[in-house]
Amino acid sequence: MKLSELAQRLGCVLEGDKVLEITGVAGLHEAGPGHLTFLSNPKYRKAARTTRAGAILLARDEPAPPCAALRSANPYLDFARAIELFYQPPAYAPGVHPTAVIAPTARIGEGAHIGPYCFLDAGAALGRNAVLHSFVSVYRGAQIGDNFFAHSHAVVREHCRIGHRVILQNGAIVGADGFGFARRNDGSWHKMAQSGPAVIEDDVEIQAAACVDRATVGETRVRRGAKIDNLVQVGHASSVGEDTLLCAQVGLAGSTTVGAKCILAGQAGAAGHLTIGDGAVLTAQSGVPGDVPAGATYSGYPAIPNKDWLKSVAVFNHLAELQATVRELKSRVAALQPHST
Repeated sequence: MKLSELAQRLGCVLEGDKVLEITGVAGLHEAGPGHLTFLSNPKYRKAARTTRAGAILLARDEPAPPCAALRSANPYLDFARAIELFYQPPAYAPGVHPTAVIAPTARIGEGAHIGPYCFLDAGAALGRNAVLHSFVSVYRGAQIGDNFFAHSHAVVREHCRIGHRVILQNGAIVGADGFGFARRNDGSWHKMAQSGPAVIEDDVEIQAAACVDRATVGETRVRRGAKIDNLVQVGHASSVGEDTLLCAQVGLAGSTTVGAKCILAGQAGAAGHLTIGDGAVLTAQSGVPGDVPAGATYSGYPAIPNKDWLKSVAVFNHLAELQATVRELKSRVAALQPHST
């Protein structure tokens, strides 16, 4: 593809050779003369000055690179769009593999692809152009919308509801039993029936080995556009807001409410029965025991406002020096005290 055509399709301003042929995309370090690369993080400016790429996507105010440039208001987003122009994922023809097991009362939409060893239980419904790759299980009464894609070993449990354009990566589980047990008088545990479904709204992606548990009563809900990373746990009766990101190994205990457009970074955790407000950010490994205000950035355990946490960390790094100073001062004070006779 000519660089001029690429610029037009991405809506970028071109600087340099219009007829340069671009054959693919690559990172700054790996790119060669036929590649388009990108710069969105200032930490990689040095690499951008030495890249062998034929062209680079970068912000409008970045210095001129050593190659052709596509000036963009959002280089990372436009690079994501460029990848789609050069990479086409596998297509799956409509049809049902002979090893799939489909209950007579299951409903399958037009254009759907049901791969090897998949299972659709009684009353399950699958929308148009859905793809079940292989070894996917859809339990009884589950309702799934159009353009659904489930990779191998994904599971949708009984009576759960999934919207349109939802992606389940390998081993993702929607609607497993919540962790609900009532203590008996003798100290043993009585399992509570998990009667409430998990509801996944449109345009959600749930990545590998993540779990969205069903509720004891009511429902667990992941709202439109949310993205859930690998190994995330969404506990029973929790709610995840629109366009929120839950990054790797995040854990939400039961009845956690996370607002819209939040970011919970890797290994952040919420204690449950609390609310994280719209637009809030929890930095990596934060532990939240109580509510977090909308728009706030919290860090540490127990999580506190990020600025306070940064100050605390700065003090912590000097604790040994502070301890030595305190000991010295105590010795001086002791030396000034009158001796008893």
